[in-house]
Amino acid sequence: MTQARPPHTSTSEANTTEYPAGKDPARWRILLILLVAVFMSLISVSIVNVALPSIQAGLDASDSDVQWVLSGYALTFGVVLVAAGRAGDLVGRGGIFIIGVTVYTLASVMAGFAPSAEALNVARFVQGVGAGLLNPQGVGMIQQYFLGPERGRAFGYFGATVGVAVAIGPVFGGFLIQLGGADLGWRLTMLVNVPIGMLAIALAFMWFPRPLLSRVRDIRTGKKVGTWKALKSLDPIGALLLGLAVFMVLFPFVESTGSNYRWALLPLGALFTALWVAWERRHRARGNQPMVDLKIFRASSFRNGTIIATLWFMGATSIWVLVALYFQNGLGYSALIAGCVGIPSALLNSVSSTVAGRLVSKHGRKVVIGGMFIAIFGLISSIILIWATTQWDISEWWLVLTLSFAGAGQGSVISPNQTLSLASVPQEYAGSSGAVLQTGQRIGTAIGLAVVTAAAFATLRGTSAEWPHAIMVGFAMITTVCVISLAFGFLDLHQSKTKATA
Repeated sequence: MTQARPPHTSTSEANTTEYPAGKDPARWRILLILLVAVFMSLISVSIVNVALPSIQAGLDASDSDVQWVLSGYALTFGVVLVAAGRAGDLVGRGGIFIIGVTVYTLASVMAGFAPSAEALNVARFVQGVGAGLLNPQGVGMIQQYFLGPERGRAFGYFGATVGVAVAIGPVFGGFLIQLGGADLGWRLTMLVNVPIGMLAIALAFMWFPRPLLSRVRDIRTGKKVGTWKALKSLDPIGALLLGLAVFMVLFPFVESTGSNYRWALLPLGALFTALWVAWERRHRARGNQPMVDLKIFRASSFRNGTIIATLWFMGATSIWVLVALYFQNGLGYSALIAGCVGIPSALLNSVSSTVAGRLVSKHGRKVVIGGMFIAIFGLISSIILIWATTQWDISEWWLVLTLSFAGAGQGSVISPNQTLSLASVPQEYAGSSGAVLQTGQRIGTAIGLAVVTAAAFATLRGTSAEWPHAIMVGFAMITTVCVISLAFGFLDLHQSKTKATA
């Protein structure tokens, strides 16, 4: 589906060599580069979760400092996503991708050599910017270079890479910390990104189609526009309004050590979201290209898919935080052992994501719904098992089996849902629309982690004996949110059938 550009707006030059849609011979090499960068950004996140105690000891950091190692990254990542996606749509996804990987790699060097907690947090802020720049380009380029069943396969490989990175990260992080000791170990977890980033940059310069960054031209005259008009074509006011809105929604949930006054930002976030919508409509009515084409929300597949993704990430991403807390704080295992619990689940996630990517073009939303049922079964069986460990002499290691169902189900949810949600998005808004979907995921993750972990800790009464009950409460909340997401999956299936028979 394509959409004509409104008059008197700017656009980017086309690639020097044009191929029919979905037939560019470089598309699989392009995908490989994207997967290398995604692997880098995700393995970094999962490693940091394991490295936090070592960071606190090595830098003599406060609890607040350590919390911002995670929160600062999440904030800047979420804030720049949509604007970065739109920039890639307009001036070239390949160039913005390389800029993002370069920023991320340099920030990893800064983090690895950080002399203090404050310097480390600055580096993590910059890392979040780099990740926010590169991630929407990956989604946009898959939309750009792959069509039909191949697009589902590409997103399936994308999801499989996520699963492998999540599986390897905690174990690899534990190994590096054990290898390097208290101070050098956590620094190695940051510096491990550098060779991966350099490889991604080298491959991108070799294999990405040219031009990497296209000059912005005015459609009416065909001439290059000035700096101000080029900035206007990126809709800086829209980017600022949306960035502030996302920041105000995310901040109260990622800043758990601050004052309760931070919750006052939530209504301000809603206000700025409304201002952004009004501005985007006005900007378009005046003959300009908006940052996000709001008409995409009229497509039920995108609207429902965004809701499904937000709700699913609100629930499912908290699973492994609870598992890590249970095995380390509740049962006394090391971080390395606790990290091993999720390996079978993550590997099954990779396998199911690849298989689901091949099936989604034929079976559509049914693939996502089937994955949801499998994951929910895994969650419910995990709750029953944890309860059983409090009643009988049953090993907690049976959770490896029950959580494997959750992992296998997730692989059939996330990537296929992304494929279906973006199927009807105009090509010229592929990056920004994918970034909207990712922003929903980031907001869902932040809310879910804050609420679920708060409920789990509220259940504790100061003894390890209460940990099973706390984890059961957390898993029950996650299951509830996933069931609500499942309801929207059935709603989208019904609406798509209704549209097909109309």
